[in-house]
Amino acid sequence: MDRELGTGRRVVVLGGTGSIGRHVCARLRRDGWTVLAVARHATAVPDAGRFLRMDVAAADVPRLTALLCDERIGAVVNATDGANTSDGWDHPAEHLIETNVRAVRRLVDAIAAVPWRPRLVHLGTIHEYGPVPPGVSVHEDAAPRPAGDYARSKLGGSTAVLDAARSGRIDGVVLRLTNVTGPHPSPAGLPGKLLARARAAAGGERVGMGVADARRDFVDVRDVAAAVSRALASTATGQAFNIGSGAAVPIADVIRALTEAAGLPEGALYDDGSAVRSVGGDWIQADVRRAADVLGWTPEHGLAESLRAMWRER
Repeated sequence: MDRELGTGRRVVVLGGTGSIGRHVCARLRRDGWTVLAVARHATAVPDAGRFLRMDVAAADVPRLTALLCDERIGAVVNATDGANTSDGWDHPAEHLIETNVRAVRRLVDAIAAVPWRPRLVHLGTIHEYGPVPPGVSVHEDAAPRPAGDYARSKLGGSTAVLDAARSGRIDGVVLRLTNVTGPHPSPAGLPGKLLARARAAAGGERVGMGVADARRDFVDVRDVAAAVSRALASTATGQAFNIGSGAAVPIADVIRALTEAAGLPEGALYDDGSAVRSVGGDWIQADVRRAADVLGWTPEHGLAESLRAMWRER
């Protein structure tokens, strides 16, 4: 059955008030979708659409199925994550497995139980591939070798979506995101931590942080939202797409750009020699050609502009 039969353009964004979900909601509304944001916590998010309070990670299959049927949902965006804006990154493996793997499996089962065929766009992470050698642009065909509990749990959720889509149970894709910058970043991620240090430096402190030789791929959250919209409109199913800039940028360069965006004096943020924490190694660069070829998506916001927007928005 056609996924939009009787549903119109009705989409539910799970995790719709989070640092990424809020931008996805706003973009989809602008693109003509009727949006229902579902999350544990309501926030004052402009253009988010309707809001429903629900702990998606704790919801069973019948409750999720009823939500999709009662709301006549034609598409689902899963922007939930066991490591999130509210809870941070430090969780035991069991928590991450429950929220990033088992909850995604329940969501897949709920979507498969709907009488029509809702489309699912699931947000994964570039860390699912694990560390790669410097100079390598990681492609979607790379064999995943995630390092650490978080990355392994995210791969488990993405695999559940891809397996179900490839077997024909559901219609869906996975977007694997690099480090997300832009307005309202998660304080648990690298950009959010950089922003917090820049704000401290703006208060007159001289703030140290780890820089080393680490390089990361950064993508603006508004470009992520655009990629979600493109993925919902696409007929591709059972595929993963890397969503990033396609460039590995030295963290030292990011700090300099953020210093300039904040109008801070040179040296207000400095390398204190501490280790740079990562779940994906010291080099991250995504091959984003598949997203361009299949989804028609390319990033539009450069890193400097993204950092300026991140600094301006409070």
